[in-house]
Amino acid sequence: MPTFVSDLTPKAVWSHFDRLMQIPRGSKSEDAARAYVLEVADRAGLESNVDGAGNVVVRKPAVPGREDAPGVIMQAHLDMVQEKNSDVEHDFASEPIRPVEEGDWLTADGTTLGADNGIGVAAMLAILEAGDIEHGPLEFLFTIDEETGLTGAKNLAEDLLRGRLLINLDSEEEGVVTIGCAGGGDAVLRLPLSAGPVDGGQALRVTVAGLKGGHSGVDIHLQRGNAIRILARAVLAAADEVDVRVVLLSGGNARNAIPREASAVLWLADPEDRGACRAALEESFAVTVRELARSDPGFRHAIETAEPVAEAWEAETSRRVLDLLGALPHGVMAMSLDLPGLVETSVNLAVARPENGRLFIMQHCRSSIDGSLRAVRRRVRSIGELAGAEVTEDEPYPGWQPDVDSALLARIRATYEDVMGEAPEVGAMHAGLECGIIGEKYEGMDMVSFGPQIEFPHSPDERVRVGSVAPFFNVLCRTLERVVDD
Repeated sequence: MPTFVSDLTPKAVWSHFDRLMQIPRGSKSEDAARAYVLEVADRAGLESNVDGAGNVVVRKPAVPGREDAPGVIMQAHLDMVQEKNSDVEHDFASEPIRPVEEGDWLTADGTTLGADNGIGVAAMLAILEAGDIEHGPLEFLFTIDEETGLTGAKNLAEDLLRGRLLINLDSEEEGVVTIGCAGGGDAVLRLPLSAGPVDGGQALRVTVAGLKGGHSGVDIHLQRGNAIRILARAVLAAADEVDVRVVLLSGGNARNAIPREASAVLWLADPEDRGACRAALEESFAVTVRELARSDPGFRHAIETAEPVAEAWEAETSRRVLDLLGALPHGVMAMSLDLPGLVETSVNLAVARPENGRLFIMQHCRSSIDGSLRAVRRRVRSIGELAGAEVTEDEPYPGWQPDVDSALLARIRATYEDVMGEAPEVGAMHAGLECGIIGEKYEGMDMVSFGPQIEFPHSPDERVRVGSVAPFFNVLCRTLERVVDD
């Protein structure tokens, strides 16, 4: 059922986004979203292809007389990050996103909104159906699984695309045109857990919540709290005072989202140690409150009596886990000296959870410099192996090197000035975009990226400024016309 979102302006874009909010499209579960794209293409009478990875390309012929204009590719990803607050009941696989209007902002009721990258997808579908735009040959590339490894772009068929001008619609800052991004890669640590039976004692549940989280590339420099690190530091402080063993510890959900919530169950052999344990935890959390007073003031914690437990991790295992989580890096490792304000290298301590008798830990590393990316991943490996963990790394994805002399950049800058009355900012971003991978596969690809104002992606605070979508869409349409006119 359509919601109020379908009545927003421009209706051609928002009606498609409204429909996308009702379609399950988590990473690696894009079948329904892909089917919707194919349905729209078929209704418009356009040619479409699906490659072996599940990416979709739709081709729209040039308007009469414009057949010789350069071919333009528009690109966005179908999947979204599925995050929700712990007190929100929502099944992403079966329930639609519930939109909420807050002034000029559209957000969701306790979950991610999916504006990343749903607005880009919706804009492409609107142009796909449009009959009032002067354009040359167009290709619409909808990739899959961008959020959990960029596997759609990595496995993109190398003969799928024909054009050599690509407009990526996965940027999130109004008035900014992006021409470069960082590369990155995952490191996964699996630390063996040795557990044993316990009898009596006292069990406590410790939770950390209320943090903003956010995108591990776009927001990593904002010094927001990492729930896993905050929790591990507090429990380690308690372990320095009393005999504490960990029963369970988990936090984080996605490789590219800063963890907002984490929890642990602790076991105290001597119930008389409860007061000292609580005092150590509270002292550590008080430090966190002071540290996050400006960057993450919503931080909260709870220490509660838990149900009796039958087993806990051995004392040595408990200490090893806490030491490892305390030693692993998180946050900005280096800032760029060439582009002031740009993060050059970072690490996100993204996930920690028990899995098949081992603690599964995921870190996502990013850098604009290949050698720095290798170095920070090597650091993670060294720390993990010193702790006795098995460490595996995926194949890193490449960064996208800026081209300030790009012809497509010149066109979109001129269009921005015509439409908005002022030139856009031009720069690079620390988040990973699929442009680097696509550019590596297709030699000579001229690329830019831009989008509307989207804030706090990858968190339940995600929101898009409604008033930024119409100018974004207008610039996109007028850029297609400028390519023809030039």
